Amino acid sequence: MKKTNLYIIILLLIFNFGCSKDFLDRPSLDSPTLDNFYNTLEQVQGATGVLYGFPWFDFNDKALHSIGEVLSGNMYTGDPAYAPYMNITITATDSRLSEAWNSFFKIVGWANVLIKAFEDKKAVGGDAAILDLGIAEARFIRGVGYFYIARIWGDAPLLTDPSEIAQSGEFQIPKAPQADVLRFALEDFIFAENNLPDNAAKGRVTTFSAKGMMAKLYLYQKNYEQAKIKSKEVIDSDKYGLVDDYFSMFSSSASNNNKESLFSLQWVISNEWGSQNSMQAYIAPSNLLMTGDGWSSVMPSLDILAAYESGDMRKRWSIMQHGDIYPAWKPTREGNPEFNQFMANGYRYDVDEPAPIGHRTPTRTSVTKYVVGPGSESEPVLAQKTQIGTHILRYADVLLIYAEAVLGNNASTADISALDAFNAVRGRAQLMDKSVITLEDILHERRMEFAFEGDYWFDIQRQGLARAKQIIEAQNRGHYADNGDLNPLAVTLNLPGGGLFLPIPLSETVQNPKLNEAPVPYY
Repeated sequence: MKKTNLYIIILLLIFNFGCSKDFLDRPSLDSPTLDNFYNTLEQVQGATGVLYGFPWFDFNDKALHSIGEVLSGNMYTGDPAYAPYMNITITATDSRLSEAWNSFFKIVGWANVLIKAFEDKKAVGGDAAILDLGIAEARFIRGVGYFYIARIWGDAPLLTDPSEIAQSGEFQIPKAPQADVLRFALEDFIFAENNLPDNAAKGRVTTFSAKGMMAKLYLYQKNYEQAKIKSKEVIDSDKYGLVDDYFSMFSSSASNNNKESLFSLQWVISNEWGSQNSMQAYIAPSNLLMTGDGWSSVMPSLDILAAYESGDMRKRWSIMQHGDIYPAWKPTREGNPEFNQFMANGYRYDVDEPAPIGHRTPTRTSVTKYVVGPGSESEPVLAQKTQIGTHILRYADVLLIYAEAVLGNNASTADISALDAFNAVRGRAQLMDKSVITLEDILHERRMEFAFEGDYWFDIQRQGLARAKQIIEAQNRGHYADNGDLNPLAVTLNLPGGGLFLPIPLSETVQNPKLNEAPVPYY
């Protein structure tokens, strides 16, 4: 997104917000700054545009897959960077945990800076209509950040004005209970719903983005009536739909911000590290890429491979398996005519041919989601940099939220509107309609639809500890040895603290010991 406000970009890039003193400090937004900036919609959106990418990078880079997919059993890894999530040996010193924490509190901190700046501008006579749009955008994204924080860590500190705390000199902030964190996020979404437009520039959030996130949060809280109302408002808007070409949503940046996207992260290839989507480097096979990347650090687990129904096209669209050919991807190797001939009609995923022509992972598969290929004029790739957007909320999610909300606490439902929503998602995958659906049907559909998008752990978590242990401890988390024998792996779901939340990084609790104490009500 165009970034016209140089002052705010510099401010955001040079300050590292965490729960330490750095999180609370910021430069003074004095009257000359307020006089010179935020006078036009372009300036306001130039500032809020930063919130769609940079602060999310450390979460998007590895933590999204670690927490949402490896921990949940959807992904296997042989990489020590991800291994604690597969083996469920996560500690407070884990690097992915720190990256996620820092990322989400950057999101919160950067949003807070902008909200305060826009409010100050309004106080000195700025255009309220323009500034309220900026506040709504920032509060929407802050709300999403806190929704993730509440699901990953449970209890967490709630902050709104870093300057006020900095001036007080009290930098040790207590945690608020998870229920308060969720309420705080919901209040941000409600403000965004009331102040964002029905239509916005491509890639920017709207009132329906807020309604969709409200529906997802309500579902997490098991508030089925409100989840049904908000998801239905999105459906009835007729502004969104399912993209016919599911594969393209995750393999081509030309499909960024399509009709299915309610909220996506925006990435660009630039000289600024952190502006790009780096996922491809960790999930793609090495013989596809031209840059020395493609490490297959994470890959589909044997458990999810066995979970797909026969005929579910999402398996083909989400996973590379032996013999699959991708005509648009044509990697070449200088001085290797055999490789070039093998790939002449498109990239062929082959686990039997020796490297570098073939590529064999421990589960004999690779992920295709967020892999755009070796690069071309129309799809630039620069080492670990692509510009494909990361989906945070898709219309398919809204449809399945609606179906589950209609089901509520019932054992099953044959409600026509719920079936229409549910079967629309199945229909795109070329699966037969169902005439009655249960919670297990919906949760299975969610797992297949959003595989490798970082959501499955939260679907497991919201079922409660007993059911989560059942699911995780029944999974096949193993892999194949070189000779084809199965090396099984069974794990016990026993996170630190004995619940379903991850530990706060040790680096944060050392700086702020109050994070180790019982939560203090915020409201």
